[in-house]
Order: sequence, then structure tokens, then C-alpha cells
Amino acid sequence: LNTFEKVCLLRTFRLDKVVAAATDFVAESIGKQFVEPPTFDIGLSFATSTKMTPLIFILSSGSDPVADMMEFAVEQSMAAKLDSISLGQGQGPKAARMIEEARQKGGWVLLQNCHLAVSWMPELERITEQFNPDALHNDFRLWLTSMPTALFPALLLQNGVKMTNEPPKGLRANMLRTYAQLDDTLLNGCQQGDVFKRLLFGFSFFHAIILERRKFGPIGWNIPYGFTNEDLKTCRRQLVYFLDTSSDSIPYKVLNHLGAAINYGGRVTDAQDKRLIASILRVYIAEEIVRQGKEYKFSRSGIYFCPDATTQEEFLDYLRKLPLAPDPEVFGMHENCDITCAQAETTQLLEGILCMAPRSSSSGGRSQADVMAEMAEDVLKHAPKPFDFAKVEGAFPTVYAESMNTVLKQEVVRYNRLLYVMHRALPEFQKALKGLVQMTDELEGMGNALFKNAVPEMWSSVGFLSLKPLSSWVRDLGDRINFLDSWIRDGVPPAVWLSGLFFPQAFFTGTLQNYARGQKMAIDRVSFGFVFLDDRGPSDIEERAREGVYVYGIFLEGCRWDYKSHLLVESAQKKLYEELPPIHLVPLVDKVGSVSTFGTGRLIPDGIYECPIYKVLSRAGTLSTTGHSTNFVLWIDIPSDRPQDVWIRSGVAGFLSLKF
Repeated sequence: LNTFEKVCLLRTFRLDKVVAAATDFVAESIGKQFVEPPTFDIGLSFATSTKMTPLIFILSSGSDPVADMMEFAVEQSMAAKLDSISLGQGQGPKAARMIEEARQKGGWVLLQNCHLAVSWMPELERITEQFNPDALHNDFRLWLTSMPTALFPALLLQNGVKMTNEPPKGLRANMLRTYAQLDDTLLNGCQQGDVFKRLLFGFSFFHAIILERRKFGPIGWNIPYGFTNEDLKTCRRQLVYFLDTSSDSIPYKVLNHLGAAINYGGRVTDAQDKRLIASILRVYIAEEIVRQGKEYKFSRSGIYFCPDATTQEEFLDYLRKLPLAPDPEVFGMHENCDITCAQAETTQLLEGILCMAPRSSSSGGRSQADVMAEMAEDVLKHAPKPFDFAKVEGAFPTVYAESMNTVLKQEVVRYNRLLYVMHRALPEFQKALKGLVQMTDELEGMGNALFKNAVPEMWSSVGFLSLKPLSSWVRDLGDRINFLDSWIRDGVPPAVWLSGLFFPQAFFTGTLQNYARGQKMAIDRVSFGFVFLDDRGPSDIEERAREGVYVYGIFLEGCRWDYKSHLLVESAQKKLYEELPPIHLVPLVDKVGSVSTFGTGRLIPDGIYECPIYKVLSRAGTLSTTGHSTNFVLWIDIPSDRPQDVWIRSGVAGFLSLKF
């Protein structure tokens, strides 16, 4: 096999190895320089620029090139002639005056955060278009910084010198950068010197950990946050203050709260991420790091700890010996996370390639229109017919004693809305391909999605949340409709397939409502207990539960259920997702336990992991008009013989639907 054939082979059964193979293919075909990113060099970019060409910094999360640009201005003896402004509302006229003055006198102008002033960008484009080389001072330069945005003027991008400076990748690189910016004066600038050095190392390690967790995608953070060095500097200043003013004791709880809930936590918006960041910081800002020193290990490997160092150079010597590519265990995660990370990177690469695929074919091949027509015909053939709602309404009337009737009818309404859109749009698209009707933007978008084996936006906007490709999505839709058909035909199933529900939150509410009405009590007093039926499968359950409901269809990521110990245990190697056994959701009145800081906010007994359940693997969601998240479903209590923090840092969660 040649190198390209190896890439194709790996694509079929080892998605996580494709990026490395593709890198080898590019290096072999056109040279290594195309796979090795160039170092960030403002001087080199400046040398290629002219007074007519703006220099554009493309910003990335966690990186701010302005400080480097200021240093370069000093080197070029232009610091006194540099004018800078952060763009925003009302700042456009000021920026225009700066450009006009610098154009005549030969100064530099730095316009920061252009993405925050998109309404002024056409004016900036007009100003640059009117640049006359005869009227521009030779020393004049226009510097811009902007996050990627579709509204940035294309002319500026085409004419400008583009630069980007991504933050260091890797735990070791992040730590080395942090300690390279320190010095012995700063390290000795606290009355409790030894304590300060160790807790500062803890904060620095925490900073590197939470930045690097982003590479793992949703299992690292539900939402990738843009933590910066300023967050770390704030923690460092507070640490000095508290150690200097609290000589008798070290306020670990205060330091943890300030770091996890305010300095860094102020950026964290997701409830599960708030729980995670507090759990991570407790590892590094703890009494053990001060009392035990290097004997206190940050992970099971024993490689990572706070060294007994006193100077900047001693800390750097230790950091240089750390692995270039850390294993997931240092993050508290299972080694399978490396596979998840690599698969996501491969998927992103392939989607990018597919977006650039030609829309016409060479002789002998099928055109894009042929592929779209074939896909449309196939989907229409397999698309289920809408339900007869009048028939369902007659068989399952709204009654006080059975909330499941209302749940079923709501599910039918939601699925019908999707099915009606599909059955209307697909024939219309087929006619548009033949030129019989106009090809609207909406239909064209649907056709492009069909070509890429993706779910069209006009379907997903009214459909159930899913990350599956179109072919798998159509099969999943068929399974869901069959599940509801059996419910309509045979009554409420003995065991309910949660994955088949469009809006499972309504099902849980209906179950609690049935119990509360039967017991004549307020529904707010009732919540679920969880009994794991690992001695049977869903097909073995033949009767409905007397109280509560039997459910199945939950997949775990980050760990698995052990059928011998009846507890959570670590995942098996290379098995990313494992299904939980059927669960009996038992209504309990005034449920109690020990205090949980985050999650439900209720009391959690020892030996329990409060596990979040989501609809799909992306985890993050938005609040819908019902007040529920579009993704998060509920918390379930899973028995465990390990502290809850272990599973929180592992990113353990359950899902009702996977990607395939």
C-alpha cells in the first residue's frame, strides 16, 4: 500500500490514526515544511509589509499578541509613535483620526478587537482603499487584531500580512511559559516563601491543566473557555495577600473558592463545568501540597508533583524533564480520551476536505446533482409516514390518572412536525433538481447536506437533537417511530427506551406526576431513586413497574458498569461507550443524603456518583422556551466505591444517543 492508500484504510477502521497518516502523506508528497508550523516572528512579517499593507493579528483563544507587538515597537524605536485603541461602540471616529495623523507623521496605529466593531469595518475598508502611496509616510504602518469573523473586510484580508500566535500546546509548554515569565524576586516576594512557592506551583499547574483539557472536546469541558494568564496573575496576587495577612493558618477554602468560582469561574457558565473546575482545583490547592511537598503526587503515574525548588531555574529544570505529550491520566481521565480526541480531530479534517469538494464531476463520474437525487430518493423511500393524530387522541385521551397519555401525544406532535417537513421538502427538492420549480436557498442547503451525508438544517431545526450522519439518522428515526408505534398499539411499554423520546424530560415529569397524584401529595416533594437491574435485559422485563418506571438506552462515557461488583469502574481499553443496564426509576418522597456543592444542589450520600445524562455527546446545550436545556436531561445516582471527584475529573456522563 502507498501512503495515501494507508490513509483510506485507516479511515475505515481506525479513525483516530487518520491525522497522523495524513500528515505523513503530505510530508512525503510535497515536503515537511507544509506540516511544520512556522514560528511566530513579528519581525519577519514586518519586513514583508509596506506602508500600504496592514498587518493583521488573527487572535486565538488564550493568546494575546499585543504584548509581543509592543516589545517589537520598542525594538524598532517606534514606541513613542505608536497609538493604540480598542474598538467598540463609538470608537470608530477616534480610530479614523489616529490613522489620519499617523499617515502624515509616520506613526504606527494599532486597532484592537476589530471583531467587536463590525459595523465600522466598511468604513475602515474605505479608508484603506483610499491610501495613496505618495501621500503616506514611509514609516506608517496599520496594525489590526481580530478574532475570526465572516464580517471582516475581504479586501483587507487579501492585501494584509496575516499573523497568528496560538498559545503553547501541551502541559509542559504551558508550565515552561508560565515559569519563564517569573523571576526569583517574584518567587521570594512573600513572607511565607516556601508555602507561596508550592501553592503558586499548584495554581500554575491548575492553569495548564484546565487549558489543556480543551483538546479533549466535550469530555474535557462542556464549553471550551478562554482562560488567560491574567486569571493566573490574579490568583497569584491574592495568594500573596492572604499568606502575608494570615500567618497563623492558610485559607485553603477561600483560595479554592476565589480561584474556582470567581477568578476562573467567572468565565464558566455551564453548571457541570462549575462542578468540574472546583473539583480540579481541590487537587492542587490543598494542605497536602504544602505539608508533603514532592511526595504529594498529582496523578497515579507519580511523574507530576511540586518539586522542592527555591529558584526559578530549579523549577524550570524540573519542568523540562516532563513528557512532551502527557497521558490523559494527569488530567484524571482514562486513556481512551486520547482516542476520542484524535477521532474529533480527524472528523474536523475530513469535514473541511469535504467542504472543498468539487461540485462538478470529471467524465465518467457522478455529478453532485446525481448524488443528491439518489440520496433524496433513498431518504424519501425510508422516511416513515406521519401518525394519525386523531386516532391517537381517541385511543389515549387526556385523563387525570394517566399522564403518560399526554406524554405520548406530545411525542406524536413533535415527530409529526418533522415528518411533515421531510415529506414536503424531499419531493419539492426532486422537482427543483429537474428544473420544474425554483431552487430556493433552503432547498439548496438541503441538497448540499444530502451530498455530504449530513442532516439538513431545515430538518434538524424541527427534529430531535442528534449528531449522527444522515444515513444513521434515518435509521434512528425509523427506530424511534417504531417505538412509538408499539406504544400506540400495545400501550405503555414495560421498559421505556429513553433514546426514542423526543423530549424525555416530559416523560420523567409525567412519571412523577402519576405517583404524586396517586399519593395525593405535592410533586415537588417527589424525586427519583435509581435501582440498577443488571440481572436482566430490556427484553426480559414483561410488566410495568407498580411504582415508577423501567428505562433503558443510556450509554456511559469515561467509565463502565461492572456487573460483578455492581459499581462504576474504569472503562475497558478502546471501548469508548458502554450501555448501562436497565434502571428502575423509583419515586421517593423527600430524598436526603450528604451535601453536594454543585449538580442538583441536593444532598448526595457517600458511595454515589451524581452523573449527568445528556441527549447527545456534545453535552453543551441552551435553555429552551420550556426552561429545560436542549441537551441536558437529568442527574442519576450511580453506586461507586470511589470519591465523586474521581469521576467528575474523568468527565463521566451518560448519553441517550451516540454519533453512529
